[in-house]
Amino acid sequence: MITILIVFGTISFLLAFFGTIFVRLFASRLHVVDDPKKHEKKIHKLPIPLLGGVSIFFAFLVCVVLAMNFTPLLFGGKIVFWHYIGFLLGAFVLMIGGYLDDRFDLPPEFAILSPVLATLITIAFGINIEKITNPFGGIIFLSFWQSNILVFVWLLLVMYTTKFLDGLDGLATSVTSVGVLMILLLSLTAAYFQPDVALLAVIVLGAQLGFLFWNIHPASIFLGEGGSTLVGYFIGMLAIISGGKLATALLVLGIPLIDLCWVIARRFRRGGMAKIFIGDRKHLHHRLLDLGWEQTQIVLLYVCAASMFGVLTLFLQSQQKLVAMMLLLLIMFIAAMFLVRKEKT
Repeated sequence: MITILIVFGTISFLLAFFGTIFVRLFASRLHVVDDPKKHEKKIHKLPIPLLGGVSIFFAFLVCVVLAMNFTPLLFGGKIVFWHYIGFLLGAFVLMIGGYLDDRFDLPPEFAILSPVLATLITIAFGINIEKITNPFGGIIFLSFWQSNILVFVWLLLVMYTTKFLDGLDGLATSVTSVGVLMILLLSLTAAYFQPDVALLAVIVLGAQLGFLFWNIHPASIFLGEGGSTLVGYFIGMLAIISGGKLATALLVLGIPLIDLCWVIARRFRRGGMAKIFIGDRKHLHHRLLDLGWEQTQIVLLYVCAASMFGVLTLFLQSQQKLVAMMLLLLIMFIAAMFLVRKEKT
């Protein structure tokens, strides 16, 4: 099994690595680029090609199709054929919506349609959460409608967390790769052992790392709107199909998730619903950048924090994970107070 994981992880990496070169040329010729002259909050100086998520999706699609035909691992658990179809269709919708957004700079009320549609597709194809662990003891079994609501809210939350996180070179891809790695490691433990989830996770990890080579600072290509939601979609879906390992993803994405809530609350307080989706430079990574941090330093900080809390999920029980999340909230609150005071002075 380990050999199969290594082979498919390598294939996925190579497909994304070389695929990104072609996507970059394609985006440049179509002039689907992130032009800093159009947005004041941009930190790069020259136009950078978008659509990087296409290479990740392409690598994932090819590897999943190959795995379906050449190894039984994908069908060794509870994930069935139609779940994979829903998974792939949802990702494809994100690519279409992302291309339109990158090409025509869609307003937020139209840009949200593709993540919503992708989420509804996954639900329609039977992807659900049967039960979640109660941090205070026992198991909570979910009814059909409860599962659908949770999947809908969960996927949108994770996708918009990574969408808002994608503000520095390699940041969103790096942090979500840590989350995918943790789910991969959990799926290989004796307590869970899910070969199908492990294979999916290693394919996603290989694809993201293949793209990340070109996306680290100084980036020669960006994820784009489709890619920034795709990496969130991947970790969100892996958390669902691995048996509701939402706490693992929550802890890995804890800092950007709390930052998202903080930013939304601040925007809503200052301008209501109309201001929520209007970008600014008040995210944590932007504030650190304004304080003189280098992009690479900020990305390493996020990766180290995600890795630390991610590793904890391999050993902590449910109630302990809740304590870890509360600790993370406290750390973010202290950091927020420090940064706000620093800005005022």
